[in-house]
Amino acid sequence: MPPALRPLSEADRLEALRAYQVLDTAPEQAFDDIVALASLICGTPIALVSLVDEDRQWFKARIGMEEGETSRDIAFCAHAVLGSEPMVVPDATLDPRFADSPLVTTNPRIRFYAGAPLTTADGHAIGSMCVMDREPRQLTEEQLDSLRILSRQVVGMLELRRISKLLAGALERSKMLSGMLPICAYCKRVRDDQDYWREVESYFKAHSPVEFSHAICPACVTKHFPDLL
Repeated sequence: MPPALRPLSEADRLEALRAYQVLDTAPEQAFDDIVALASLICGTPIALVSLVDEDRQWFKARIGMEEGETSRDIAFCAHAVLGSEPMVVPDATLDPRFADSPLVTTNPRIRFYAGAPLTTADGHAIGSMCVMDREPRQLTEEQLDSLRILSRQVVGMLELRRISKLLAGALERSKMLSGMLPICAYCKRVRDDQDYWREVESYFKAHSPVEFSHAICPACVTKHFPDLL
């Protein structure tokens, strides 16, 4: 089978995907519930939350599929991310894009596929909320609408997950920088939580995104470099 074309904004799409820091993470009940619901609504034995990386599709959640990922070259979802509406393949054996795919000719012997793109707020399709069957079939309009809704829910969950991680990191940095900070009265080193004395610059670089530059205050110029005045 010929591999799917790459989106024109592929570099930005991959950056959007990786910003979620979700690839290769452990299963999460919220995503598992989504695929179970998709399978139930669409009446299909297989449902996936598939994320299309540079060379593979990886499944954040799956039901009815043993593999945790496949090559992007054979992925139905690699085609689904090229559009903004659900992609439906009623019978993969009759579609030249997929007829000779190992996903069709060998296990899991896919015949039917429907996938709604997981589209971010910036318009990047990072994967697909998809359902599959081993028999040719179609979905009703209500089932297709449900697939669209579930795809939006997945993106919302990914965004909430991303923001939660950012807030947790910010809170951790805030805790590290709060309270009393021992500082040497002579050399001005500070003592960290492991009871090590460190340069001020080193301490703050380790505990916050602060960048340092060096200058001389007016009082020190007067004291140490009076000739400059």
